[in-house]
Amino acid sequence: MYLKKGRLSPRLISTNPGFRSMKEELKDLLELLDIEQIEANMFRGVSPAEGWQRVYGGQVIGQALVAASRTVEDESRVAHSLHGYFLRPGDTTIPILYSVDRIRDGGSFNTRRVVAVQKGQAIFSMSVSFQVMEEGLHHQIDMPADVKPPEECATEAELREAYSSKIPEEFKSDFERPRPIEMRFMEPINDFEPEPMAPYQNVWIKAADTMPDDIRLNQCLLAYASDMTLLDTCYRPHGIGWTNENFQVASLDHAMWFHRPFKTDDWLLYAQDSPYSGGARGFNRGSFYTQDGRLIASATQEGLIRLRS
Repeated sequence: MYLKKGRLSPRLISTNPGFRSMKEELKDLLELLDIEQIEANMFRGVSPAEGWQRVYGGQVIGQALVAASRTVEDESRVAHSLHGYFLRPGDTTIPILYSVDRIRDGGSFNTRRVVAVQKGQAIFSMSVSFQVMEEGLHHQIDMPADVKPPEECATEAELREAYSSKIPEEFKSDFERPRPIEMRFMEPINDFEPEPMAPYQNVWIKAADTMPDDIRLNQCLLAYASDMTLLDTCYRPHGIGWTNENFQVASLDHAMWFHRPFKTDDWLLYAQDSPYSGGARGFNRGSFYTQDGRLIASATQEGLIRLRS
């Protein structure tokens, strides 16, 4: 049902024993990332019909990474960094075309440039670098010491119940649908009635069901998830929510570094902070840790946070 067109790793996906019993919401997300190859360097993706006015940024990042990955035939090479810019809002009602430029295939690294196009205009551009996995000098910054385990943090269901009286009717159906990625919040904020909070947040995330071992597929899913809460961090201190009619918020760019292999069906801590906001922009940083404290990926993002009169 998913990744049937131009697979990242056909053998691993087709032989995955949990494939047929996978939860539908996760299947749907992986099928969303399963963009169709229409030419050697051209791919076509679609968006879910969820009523949003524009395409979710993490979807475009994830689909663009899938497109880039499928042009790197050597599966021993995996993405180690990506840098993308959001250029225009995406339209959820029409397909997105992803054009891949094979900039360089070297002895250790492959470089790709991906441009996402709708209606003849670029809506997103991204550069991705792939590397042969190898050993090297190693150090890392420790995981935050005062973080609660996921079992002690608020679930989305608990937050929905706590904030139910504040959620407008037009948003309730979306908040109540099953999620392909589970999240647990250590410092939750009520987006519908926000109060100023410190510019950081710790969120545990994981796929809703067992994932294949394919490293590239797990990278694409994490890239999708990395945009879910990161931008929110920079406007937490200002006591404003994204539902405010006078608040214009949008991702401007997104960068990500993959440090080591991981599985997205294990709990990962997304430790996020915002060192600065100003000039109608907010800057955000995020680090992904396994439960035993291994740093597996990092992300940064700057976003538009404009309060209009």
